[in-house]
Amino acid sequence: MPFDSAGSVDDDTLIARFAAGDQSAARVLTLRILPGVLALARRMLNDPAEAEDVAQDAMMRLWKIAPDWQPGRAKPSTWAHKVASNLCIDRLRRRRTLPLDAAPEPIDTGPSADARLMADDRAQALNQAMAALPERQRMAVHLRHIEGHTNMDIAEIMDITVEAVEGLIGRGKRSLAETLRHKHKELGLP
Repeated sequence: MPFDSAGSVDDDTLIARFAAGDQSAARVLTLRILPGVLALARRMLNDPAEAEDVAQDAMMRLWKIAPDWQPGRAKPSTWAHKVASNLCIDRLRRRRTLPLDAAPEPIDTGPSADARLMADDRAQALNQAMAALPERQRMAVHLRHIEGHTNMDIAEIMDITVEAVEGLIGRGKRSLAETLRHKHKELGLP
């Protein structure tokens, strides 16, 4: 039976329907989960192509385990975010071990001269400040304030306590505020 992505069917039911052969359930669940997983991977990796690979891999792993899914143990979105974050961390670690010659060319994320709108400058400053955060702080802040996950979901994704999540988010926000305050002064803004 087809249904729309805004419907009231919960994620556990969608996975069960997919496992039973309902492809429309997979489409609906993908529409719900993939954008957040992709945004997390983009933020962590700062490479759109790699982020797409990670997001696709995370979703494929979700579909692979669908027949064994145990409702109530974890949310499918939380599970997919955790898998994606682990895949990103693996890729980031591999990047560090590559010789400089083998590293991909850095992506120029700066705005063009024509696109120097204030909103773009603010977004760029925030992205740079986020990129400067330690991995775990960046992940926690992104999951909480960009993705809108609860601290409990983040704790499950990152496999840490809720208190540790709160600490990471607090330190990350303070660091972001300080970095952005310096950037503001650097630009000579009041």
